[in-house]
Amino acid sequence: MTLLLWIAYKGTRYAGFQVQPNAPTVCAVLQDAMQAALGQRPDVKGCSRTDAGVHARRFALSFCYTGRVPPQKIVPALNAHLPPDIRALAVEPVPDGFHARYAAHEKTYCYHILNARVDDPFTLDTCYRVVPPLDLAAMQQAAAQFTGTHDFRALCASGSSVAAHGDTVRTISRCTVEQTGDRFVITVTADGYLYNMVRILAGTLVEAGLHKRTAGSIPALLQSGDRRQAGPTLPAKGLFLQDVHYPAR
Repeated sequence: MTLLLWIAYKGTRYAGFQVQPNAPTVCAVLQDAMQAALGQRPDVKGCSRTDAGVHARRFALSFCYTGRVPPQKIVPALNAHLPPDIRALAVEPVPDGFHARYAAHEKTYCYHILNARVDDPFTLDTCYRVVPPLDLAAMQQAAAQFTGTHDFRALCASGSSVAAHGDTVRTISRCTVEQTGDRFVITVTADGYLYNMVRILAGTLVEAGLHKRTAGSIPALLQSGDRRQAGPTLPAKGLFLQDVHYPAR
């Protein structure tokens, strides 16, 4: 049978999800746990590669399961063999041929910012700190300009192979900024993402919050397709894959 497994992980210790030959990755650790708990090391299909240091609250992956452990016992079996910074959350059967990445119609990412003069030791690995005060309203007005279907080449890291082929049009259905005390959370839901797109978008919104650019400048930025006109690529540690959305099955 084909199963869809949901996991959460703190990405600080890992070089992303995808297996790499000379670096620890979430996928490699998960497959080690599968081997130990389920007696098989399946070829897993992740919903996203995620970069080094990026975290996930709900990451989905699919795999063909031929083991003897009943599906309802897979989650506790895996958690008994996983490190504390990776947790299995749930598992469900899906149709044969289901691919966690290609079947997803939208993914939601959140970027976390601490607006404070001093680091918080409890969020040091999961928030990016900005010292000067941020203007929430200015950030919200700028965020609204990113919603809709646009060519997001200007928010794509230089040298991206996708950008080289011109496949840079995506649809953002939600782009918001919320503040709770000294915490700002940028939330983006889209049908697809370019390399470093959310981190560059977040850097651009921080510039708006610091009054270094206006909301009215965003349409021209997108139309330019020029990465140099967008904001900085913020550090990976503030980025979370928040959820993956699949059509009703």
